[in-house]
Amino acid sequence: MTTVTVNPAIPTRTSRFAVGLAVLRGVVGVVFLMHGYQKLFQMGIPGVSGFFTQSGVPLPQLTAPLVSVLEFGGGLALILGLLTPVVAALLAADMLGAILLLHLPNGFYAADGGYEYVLTLFGASLALALTGPGAYALDAVLGRARRS
Repeated sequence: MTTVTVNPAIPTRTSRFAVGLAVLRGVVGVVFLMHGYQKLFQMGIPGVSGFFTQSGVPLPQLTAPLVSVLEFGGGLALILGLLTPVVAALLAADMLGAILLLHLPNGFYAADGGYEYVLTLFGASLALALTGPGAYALDAVLGRARRS
C-alpha cells in the first residue's frame, strides 16, 4: 500500500495513514484518559460504584474500579500507542457495555443521555483494535505493531 512520490515534501498514502492513526489514537486516548481521571480522582471509586449501583450496572463494586482504571490507563496507552489492539478492544467492550447498560434506553442523542457519544467512542476504539496503532507508536518502535 506504499505510494512512491517524486516530491519528498508530499506525504505518501502510507505516511498519511500513520499520521491519521496517530491523531485518532491521541484524541480518543485523551478522552478516555480524562474520563478515567474523573472517575478515579474526582468521583472516586465509591462514587462510581454508587452511580453504577443506581444505574443497575452488574457487580458495581467490581466494575467501578475496573472501568475507572481501564479508561485512565487505556487512554494513556492509546496516546502512547502501547498495546494498542488489546487496549482498544477492551475500551470498545467498555463502551459497548455503557451503550447497553446505561445509554440505550435514552435514545440516540447525547444531550438526552443517549448513546451517540458512546457509540462514537466504541467505533473509534474498534477501528484502532482492528487497524493497530500505526507507525508513530511505541508498539511500532517495540516491534509489536506487525505481530498484532
